[in-house]
Amino acid sequence: MAGATIGGMNATAADYRWLGDHCPDLVEAYCATLVHAVSPEEAIGRLRARADGRVQGIGALVEAAARAWKESGGDRHFLGLCAVDGWTLMVEPNGYLGSLDEAAVPLSRGTELVAHFRNVNAVDHFSRYVDGELRLHFEPLFPHERDGADPDGAVTLMREVGFDLRDDSADVEATTEAAFALAERLTGVRLTAGLLDGAEFLTGSVPVF
Repeated sequence: MAGATIGGMNATAADYRWLGDHCPDLVEAYCATLVHAVSPEEAIGRLRARADGRVQGIGALVEAAARAWKESGGDRHFLGLCAVDGWTLMVEPNGYLGSLDEAAVPLSRGTELVAHFRNVNAVDHFSRYVDGELRLHFEPLFPHERDGADPDGAVTLMREVGFDLRDDSADVEATTEAAFALAERLTGVRLTAGLLDGAEFLTGSVPVF
């Protein structure tokens, strides 16, 4: 699995401080999912999603998501997918599909998936699946509470990227940035403003379960 090649990565929460300035509407409520060795088109198929078209750049994706939300009345999950370094990145502005078992299990069959989600009420989740099995799950605001088949397998990386794992910690700063950094450590995929602005996203939608 790709996770075996993460030794050289050194991302921390500080590397994702740009998110709040560059993508404020996105990071307020989003789901970001990375699936290894699965193309955007194959991911759409695994989700049984309807492909809708393509948009260029994260700004256009956020705008398209807002339009789709109004048109569907909130009855469909809107997705934007692009290929990055052997992975597919699925971005959901104001979405959460990638954080659900119903999506993560089929997407991760025979491969690996890392997803993190946050909504406007600061509810957040971070998950890693391998071949359909949930290996790690925690809430970035409460990183000391973990579950999954291997809940402690990424503890060292979690500390290194900036999570405070003490159960009495009141440190809730930069948890979203730390989630992005941990996803990079686990996948080797570094997201940058330039990458998101230049990406061509295949868009699609799935009925809300």
